[in-house]
Amino acid sequence: MPKLPVLFFAGAFFIGTRLAAQSVAPLFRDPKARIDLRVNDLLGQLTINEKIGLLGHEATAVERLGIPAYNWWNEALHGVARAGNATVFPQAIALAASFNPDLLQQCADAISTEARAKYNLARAQGRHLQYMGLTFWSPNINLFRDPRWGRGQETYGEDPFLTAAMGIAFVKGLQGSDLLHLKTAAAAKHLAVHSGPEKGRHAFNAVVSEKELRETYLYAFHQLVNNGVEAVMCAYNRLNGEPCCTSSSLMQQILRKEWKFGGHIVTDCGALDDIYTQHKTYPDPVTTAAAAVKAGISLECGSVLQRHVKEALDKKLLTVKDIDSALAPAFRTQIKLGFFDPVGWSKYDAYTADSISNDYHRSLNRKMAAESMVLLKNNNNLLPLRKENYPAVMIVGPNAGSIDALLGSYHGVSDKGVNVVEGITAAVGPGIRVEYDMGCDYTDTSRFGGIWAAGNANITIAVLGLTAVYEGEEGDAFLAENGADRKHLQLPAAHVAYLKALRKGTKTPLVLVINAGSAIDISSVEPYADAILMAWYPGDQGGNAIADVLYGKQAPSGRLPVTFYKSLDDLPPYESYALEGRTYRYFRGKPLYPFGYGLSYSQFDCRWVSKPVFRNGAWEAVVALKNTGTHDAAETLQLYVSAGNRPGMPVKELRGFQKVFVPAGEIREMTFRLNTSQLQQWDEAQRKWYVPKGKYHFQVAANARDNYLDEEITIQ
Repeated sequence: MPKLPVLFFAGAFFIGTRLAAQSVAPLFRDPKARIDLRVNDLLGQLTINEKIGLLGHEATAVERLGIPAYNWWNEALHGVARAGNATVFPQAIALAASFNPDLLQQCADAISTEARAKYNLARAQGRHLQYMGLTFWSPNINLFRDPRWGRGQETYGEDPFLTAAMGIAFVKGLQGSDLLHLKTAAAAKHLAVHSGPEKGRHAFNAVVSEKELRETYLYAFHQLVNNGVEAVMCAYNRLNGEPCCTSSSLMQQILRKEWKFGGHIVTDCGALDDIYTQHKTYPDPVTTAAAAVKAGISLECGSVLQRHVKEALDKKLLTVKDIDSALAPAFRTQIKLGFFDPVGWSKYDAYTADSISNDYHRSLNRKMAAESMVLLKNNNNLLPLRKENYPAVMIVGPNAGSIDALLGSYHGVSDKGVNVVEGITAAVGPGIRVEYDMGCDYTDTSRFGGIWAAGNANITIAVLGLTAVYEGEEGDAFLAENGADRKHLQLPAAHVAYLKALRKGTKTPLVLVINAGSAIDISSVEPYADAILMAWYPGDQGGNAIADVLYGKQAPSGRLPVTFYKSLDDLPPYESYALEGRTYRYFRGKPLYPFGYGLSYSQFDCRWVSKPVFRNGAWEAVVALKNTGTHDAAETLQLYVSAGNRPGMPVKELRGFQKVFVPAGEIREMTFRLNTSQLQQWDEAQRKWYVPKGKYHFQVAANARDNYLDEEITIQ
């Protein structure tokens, strides 16, 4: 056999080596490799055009690397939204009213389980649809600073501390407990100072002092970043003249440098278009795209970056390094979600259809809905109802049989939904006579039904209020009087007139259940109802949960996460973001119902076991809470700190809360700790945090108005 040329062996070796290399998975697909190495490997393998295609929420496929298209846009405000059958938990404002972060984390864990199952089902069929991914643009942690804001229902209320506590719990439930692997990815939105007006949000300039910005508007965002939220969404508006999504001071100086945020930043949808068409701080989409990338935007909900970054690169407004720096955090998120791992590598890959809207999730949902409801009135202890005392029940109101009254905004759909008529009918059983009449609509103030039948019943339950088409986001609340926002605090005039007619036509007890996502002027209906339950938008088990509360299966324990004002005349102009006169922290008038308010079926007494003592860097106190009534019930003790009327400081601030279930006649001890750092204020002159010295009041309270205990402490 003749000898082959050496050149042939060299070529054969080269070809064999190349083929062997091609058969080995690239580093970015190695689930055992370090995340930073995987990110760098992926960046190194992509062309510039491929990178640009990944800058939008509709990320394009990279077929040569086996990377499918991916739609980043997904919502999970109170359940997987817009993606078919899913458990619809109570709206976010109701979740906040529970004052129960532990229960909220369990609900969020159920949401992420359903999300993983949906993603797995879609992926198995090669589908990469919007709303079927694992990257959720929730929670909304903007402050509900003014009750006119239609989107306030999406938030956790008006208080920074409560918002942070509930937001952290929600993020932990969505993202899971594994530091290296995400169950799903959460995004804190909308950074920053974003809470209406909805009509002008695409051009609005929110003007705030740095003190108010730091102490109030950024507080919850900072806390969620500290607790590992994976993404932050920037807002439509300008902040003190700078569009949020191209703000180097907000995105780079504060978020990246000060807070050390390592996740990705996503824009609100169409926000980059607003910058050159509405705010006009940049002349065109090319300069806007360059500014956004330099500000650290990893991902745009929209297509400005995908359409114009190449031109910005050609004009030397950007470098490839800028683009890599922007993309890297988004790639880290995808790697932590397991997008490039073999199917079956993650424990979450096993979730399937039986993980969606199952019995456990429904029971969890029902419990959360019941815990969120706030009892506002209960004359002569009418509630809880005893079935045997009311053999004939009349249910009236357009919300009683409504699915819209259950859902709120940003919702999923459920094949297990239970409205109020269905919930009460099931609760009382077939031996009780139950009738239903819609009774009125939302506009007619003179033609009513069901009044004669109510007069023949032993009790009437009226379910009235709003739905998310009367308050909500621009474009969604299409029946709202003021471009998705509210013009007043009243219930629909037709509902008030109908309740008056019911009261006139009946001599038996009348219970009012109210659906809404915000503060209501209860004074207009309070005289006509014997009991009033604020049910919010309670989710797909809302009908069962309302029945549970009305008939005493679960005592009401919800507390108001917002102040109920007597009138909008008590508030500053809606367009003003200055805090003086707003929320319980700065409102000096008399509210209709204070922040943190809610009645129970029982009564409680609270006393000091040990008064506040300073030790180990914190003030610590122990209290004993006794249920002095006859019903087993939960109470939410709230810790407020008050500096009195010292200039520049809030009237009082929530700095702790604990919800505890106490059987009738029993006592539970609870410990409250107040870290000195929780008293820090922003010094605008020196631009740094400090703790003002002097006297404070350490208040253990039932709500922002009513204290159980009040002890003076001194910070030296």
